[in-house]
Amino acid sequence: MTEQNSTNKTGWFLPLRLAHYIVLFAVVVFWMKYPQFMRLQFVLYSICTLLFGLLLAASKRHRLTGLTAVVISLQFVFEIVIESSIIFSTGNVNSPFSALFILTIVAAALIYRLLGTLVVASLVSIAYAFIIWLGLAGAGGDPEFSVRALKTIFLTDDSAFYSIFLHILIFYLVAFISGYLAERLKQRDRQLADTSMALKKAKLETDDILKHLNSGLLTIDSRGFIIYFNRAAERILGYGEEDVKGMYCGDVFAERMPQLAGFLIDGVKNRMEHPRVEIDIINNNGQKVPLGLSTSILTEEGRGMRGIIAIFSDLTEAKRLEAKVRIADRLAAVGELSASIAHEIRNPLAAISGSVEVLKNDLQLDGENQKLMTLIIKESDRLTKILNEFLTYARIDRTSYNKVELCHLVNDVLEILHHHKSLNDRIELEFESDEPFVYVVGDEDLIKQLLLNLATNAFESFEGKPGRVRFRLQVNRPRDKVELHVDDNGPGISPEHMKKIYQPFFSTKKQGTGLGLSIVHRICAALKLKIDVNSQPGRGTSFVVEFTTYNQQKGARTAEPNATVCR
Repeated sequence: MTEQNSTNKTGWFLPLRLAHYIVLFAVVVFWMKYPQFMRLQFVLYSICTLLFGLLLAASKRHRLTGLTAVVISLQFVFEIVIESSIIFSTGNVNSPFSALFILTIVAAALIYRLLGTLVVASLVSIAYAFIIWLGLAGAGGDPEFSVRALKTIFLTDDSAFYSIFLHILIFYLVAFISGYLAERLKQRDRQLADTSMALKKAKLETDDILKHLNSGLLTIDSRGFIIYFNRAAERILGYGEEDVKGMYCGDVFAERMPQLAGFLIDGVKNRMEHPRVEIDIINNNGQKVPLGLSTSILTEEGRGMRGIIAIFSDLTEAKRLEAKVRIADRLAAVGELSASIAHEIRNPLAAISGSVEVLKNDLQLDGENQKLMTLIIKESDRLTKILNEFLTYARIDRTSYNKVELCHLVNDVLEILHHHKSLNDRIELEFESDEPFVYVVGDEDLIKQLLLNLATNAFESFEGKPGRVRFRLQVNRPRDKVELHVDDNGPGISPEHMKKIYQPFFSTKKQGTGLGLSIVHRICAALKLKIDVNSQPGRGTSFVVEFTTYNQQKGARTAEPNATVCR
């Protein structure tokens, strides 16, 4: 551990250093009247103390660990020299300031490890023994001083010897105890720091996970007050966390989502869990939104219930997909039934139609009989049309994916439509494209059938009135998608009929079979095409079919850079 980290983690070190300096300052300046022989070392000690404080302040912005360690070491050295001088000048072995060494050792324990504290204790012991020995021997300038000093070691009386021994023993004992305790304190600080970091990381990870869940999550305490509200909950329920946190759940949710409030309050009051329920809420736009809700009790060992956890998700998309799957299953079932019926009826119907045609040519009918014969032929043709649509519906599953050029295909469809019996002179046909060549993946025959059905559906909606049908190709380069729009200015589709337009045999036209748009939907499902419809009563209808562009790496022609308009 660096010295800087030590000073940051041992809060007692700096106050103890300053207190120790104040004590030495008081002893040297006020008690000893600032003697001449101590001025240099005390000035150096004061400089080190000042530098130490400045380096600690500067280390917050700059890494000065090595320089700080050097200054602290010099401070301890000058401190030991000053304390030795004080003890030597104030009674030597009987000096009352011997305890100053103990403060130095304790301060060393706060910054150094056990081994470093024992080293400081050794320096203190050597300094103390030296000044006591020097004081007992007596200073002098005669040549007999060295001989007299050596004799002092052996001639010291018992009381002085035991005093020196006891002081040195105390120094080492204090060094060992304080160093050991400081070592344990540092270990504990490290453990606490590691534990705190782990807890902080776990909290951050947990909070991050909960915040970014796709499902809404909220928790309430045992009194029903909201204590947690994640981002998905904000998005789904339409409330901000800062607006609802700390509020009673009944007051927050009662107006727009009473079912949610009821389940939460029921969980708090009756300790009821609801593993999986579906409820409806009203969003900020006043629209009904289905929610999947699950509540569970949050408990704490030995303290009972702490609150309720509610996890919920918006089921709007799931409901929409479920409806699509249900429609697809229904259409598949109708397709199987259509194939069976068509095969069973087509041959007898062909025989009946042929026989009726022969009878019509051979018999001379008039009046009511002629009308009946015409009616039989007309209804036979209509039944044949229905059977053909049944067969078309049944054969859609047999798809093949190829390279299809849409501009050419749409022009072929327009040529067919110009000779279609539903087209009259009051209906206009238009076609425009962003580019002259648009290559997509699909089945040419099925796409042609899809466009014919959409166009004839528009023709029939006009009911003899003037109208316009426009085909429009739009290329979305970044997504490699092509949108084919089929727009008309007919009467449009009412909202109550919009959900049923793809259902087999649903039709609002007098002569409609109800299979035209069902075939369109089945073709899109077979070719994996996305189809959307937008209609406003009185303003017309727009169908949008999205194709995937043909992969150019497989040899498809690239489109011309300059877009033109095909008509």
